[in-house]
Amino acid sequence: MKTPLVEMDGDEMTRIIWKMIKDILLEPYIDLKTEYYDLGLVHRNETNDQVTIDSANATKKYGVAVKCATITPNAARMPEYNLKEMWKSPNGTIRAMLDGTVFRTPILVKGITPYIPTWTKPITIARHAYGDVYKNVEMQVPAGGRAELVYTDKDGNVSKETIHEFTEGPGIIQGLHNRDDSIASFARACFNFGLDTKQDVWFATKDTISKKYDHRFKDIFQEIFDNEYKEKFDAAGIEYFYTLIDDAVARVIRSNGGYIWACKNYDGDVMSDMVATAYGSLAMMTSVLVSPDGVYEYEAAHGTVQRHYYRHLKGEKTSTNSVATLFAWTGALRKRGELDGLEELKAFADKLEKATIQTIEDGVMTGDLAALSTLENKQTVNTEEFLLAVNERLKETI
Repeated sequence: MKTPLVEMDGDEMTRIIWKMIKDILLEPYIDLKTEYYDLGLVHRNETNDQVTIDSANATKKYGVAVKCATITPNAARMPEYNLKEMWKSPNGTIRAMLDGTVFRTPILVKGITPYIPTWTKPITIARHAYGDVYKNVEMQVPAGGRAELVYTDKDGNVSKETIHEFTEGPGIIQGLHNRDDSIASFARACFNFGLDTKQDVWFATKDTISKKYDHRFKDIFQEIFDNEYKEKFDAAGIEYFYTLIDDAVARVIRSNGGYIWACKNYDGDVMSDMVATAYGSLAMMTSVLVSPDGVYEYEAAHGTVQRHYYRHLKGEKTSTNSVATLFAWTGALRKRGELDGLEELKAFADKLEKATIQTIEDGVMTGDLAALSTLENKQTVNTEEFLLAVNERLKETI
């Protein structure tokens, strides 16, 4: 490797798996160069979360990062980790700093049939990673008042819209926002990813109800597509398709897959979990954050597998699925190879992915997949045994 990957270590069981993958499947085969950042909750607390900011800046510098799953602390984690404060989601911080769009794609293997059997090709969910309910302001309000939406421009002029008169009782209000430049970045990231992967791009909002907010998304997407991407899409033989979100859901269920479904922030959060579950397992879902200027950060779509970690601490063997974390590494290595012109590194990433899929299709798998697989001769193995089985098949191709 010429240029290092930015390596972001994480928490709990995925941190254990992270080291196993490096020890068993990466370092024996490649000259792995990384700039290491420990995003484990202990170190984030020690650095007042500065390490997260540093890792995002390093990702901007080097262009490719690979991230382990991390804890976003809740109230229960405060005493467990003796935290100074309830630190923000590292993923949220990194997404905001990179102005990135999250693309999540299922990993398909023989023997695991999606709950929707017509889905023979993967559906990639593109999630806008800024604003909406994730940067909301909300209030619980007593009866007898009026809620208003107020905007004061730079010259002090005030515009108002009444939200609701709370004459009949108390209630709740919420304020959302988004920015044109972030929506535009989201659109370009989706169109670029469509061109890179030669897949159609679908986008959906509820613009018939939200005639300004959601309609603004629709308009920006259409303007950018018409002005910057239509000719490129035509040349690539792919299309951009817009519809209402409820129509999109119906079309997705009836489809064969094989496209990118662009969603607003909340829609993408929900639909990515729905798609992952329908394909079989969140542990078989890749995730990549792509910035408008071509910076990539790869990770697994799932969390830190807390339950298995507590069993691991007791000395018990766990059968934790490592595939999505493994594919985060292969995705980052392949992208590093593409950017640096390293054909051997790209080939290694391909071979490691094929060895992983071959292992599962040979019937060797962790417990979660064994419960889903229709293969007749299945062997349920623990976390380390699965990686060693992948290594046996990788050795045959190197």
